[in-house]
Amino acid sequence: MAILGVGANIIECLRIAQMIERHGELFITRVYTDHEIEYCSARKAATQHYAGRWAAKEAVLKALGTGQLPGIRWRDIEVRSGKNDAAPPTVRLRGGAKELFERSGAQKIHLTLSHCRSHAVAYAVAEGRSVD
Repeated sequence: MAILGVGANIIECLRIAQMIERHGELFITRVYTDHEIEYCSARKAATQHYAGRWAAKEAVLKALGTGQLPGIRWRDIEVRSGKNDAAPPTVRLRGGAKELFERSGAQKIHLTLSHCRSHAVAYAVAEGRSVD
């Protein structure tokens, strides 16, 4: 196996809070899957969790060698928490993001994310066989 790409992203939690305040449900349902909404909304610091998932989605796209492209929706990338606090989060892809993943030769995406009151950060590594 080879590392095909690495992606990192950091975002201010305040930016996500402002998007939620300005656009409300429209923003949340455009960017996050039902599972992500349920998870984040149940947390005391929901904005930090939403920001972490935003950063993770961006990091995954960078690890796959691109940014946001036509045909890839934010909801095509779903971040799921690990089974316990020690387990890493996982990524589920669908639609355009899944097609990009398959074309890249990637077989797995490793993901980590973290957040505090002010910032959220995520790193993604695409692993697989090079298609060169």
